[in-house]
Amino acid sequence: MNWSQIFDNTLSSILSPATMAYALAALGLAVHFGFGGLLNMGVAGFMALGAYGYAISILTFGFPWWLAALVGLVAAAIFALILGIPTLRLRGDYLAIATIAAAEVLRLFFLTTAFDSVTGSADGLAGYHASFREMNPIPEGTYGFGPWTYNETQWWVRIMGLLTLAFAALVVWMLTRSPWGRVMKGIREDEDAIRSLGKNVFSYKMQSLVLGGVIMAAGGIVYALPSAVNPGVYVTSLTFFVWTALLLGGAATVFGPLLGSLIFWLVQTFLTNLLPALAKAGILPFMTDSQAGTLHYILVGVALMLLVVFMPQGILGDKKELTFVR
Repeated sequence: MNWSQIFDNTLSSILSPATMAYALAALGLAVHFGFGGLLNMGVAGFMALGAYGYAISILTFGFPWWLAALVGLVAAAIFALILGIPTLRLRGDYLAIATIAAAEVLRLFFLTTAFDSVTGSADGLAGYHASFREMNPIPEGTYGFGPWTYNETQWWVRIMGLLTLAFAALVVWMLTRSPWGRVMKGIREDEDAIRSLGKNVFSYKMQSLVLGGVIMAAGGIVYALPSAVNPGVYVTSLTFFVWTALLLGGAATVFGPLLGSLIFWLVQTFLTNLLPALAKAGILPFMTDSQAGTLHYILVGVALMLLVVFMPQGILGDKKELTFVR
């Protein structure tokens, strides 16, 4: 086995756009669940709206990339409003069912052939990078060291991803330490008590849903920056992966989702490279290379169940403040 290649590929995931996209999505989910108590299972839908809004705005309407990104964020905010009006009075499992159904409706909408000229249907969308790359201030060439060696375009994507993640984390950090954040934590713990104090619980929940959805959409845009928008990405498993990253780092924290996403992608990339290599070397003789490559999905599912049972507060979370089950 080529251990050097396995470790290089694993370490390179630290600065991968996918890691940053998951960190943004998990941060948005922390706003929903960690601070607001909203059991949102439609993360993939918000990310898809950001990515498709970005790509369609460029390909169909010819918008510059920064305006297209704004369109993707606004689309997620509008979707949150439409979704929240009928569902935010639901609690627990009922809200989870409603949000996962809404995300599935969006996925099927993007997959339908009725709007193939706009959404690309099953083929997705590509070729929308020109505007973004034209604004790249980095001189042409290759920079970095070891597994973190990239060309100017790859660095430009990563720099924009890091700046977006830093800005989103700063906004959430400031909000959670404001009176608004304290009210949201109170709603998470006992919304009836907060309502008895004269607070408009529905309004606060809606604000949380919109804010978290916009951050998730930003994650979808970052995910789509380096390559293409593929509808096969925005499936239910994406939502569960983001939940895994959130619970791993700590749901009721700002930096927990970032740490959880980093660890999640390091482990995921390591297993994706290691398991097929073990099968090829004959160490897993009962599996083919492709079967071994998909084994990591089972391991992630088992890890999620173990997290919920044994460490629901996550690495950075406070067990006294929030657990997944009460």
